[in-house]
Amino acid sequence: MTDTPNQAPARSILPKWVRGPQDFVGGIVLIGIALFALWASSDLQGMHGFSFGAGTAPRIFAVLLLLLGAAVAVVGVLKDGPHIAAYSWRGPFFVAASIVFFALAIRPVGLVVSAFVSFLIAALGSHETKWLEAIIVGACLTLGCALLFPYVLGLPMPMFPRFLVQ
Repeated sequence: MTDTPNQAPARSILPKWVRGPQDFVGGIVLIGIALFALWASSDLQGMHGFSFGAGTAPRIFAVLLLLLGAAVAVVGVLKDGPHIAAYSWRGPFFVAASIVFFALAIRPVGLVVSAFVSFLIAALGSHETKWLEAIIVGACLTLGCALLFPYVLGLPMPMFPRFLVQ
């Protein structure tokens, strides 16, 4: 599989009036994120007079994102643009998997093991990974985390697996 785009005309499931599918879909996605942010911040206190509440900034940014997404979608309708390109899900999948692994493993196996294994899981996201380099970088980042969080920041974190520390 190559990274060069195909020159053949692409078929689109979008209506004919959408001239720039990539911009249109991107704008719709931004609108969706903004609507989610507005919904998620709906139970936070808002602005009363000139005093800001906890929900003021999220709502302001969500409205700005909504307006920006609408503008991008309108550009996709009015101007010719690129078709939606093929997207590789391998990278985002393995990065998300490494985050979930870290969240589930930090308490039972500790920071050292979970940080190192999480880095290696994220490294699976690229075909270009050189494993010796990944292991060295993972070990250096794990050492940095092991020094930073408990000692520099003073966060109480389990460093090693429970069965080794007892």
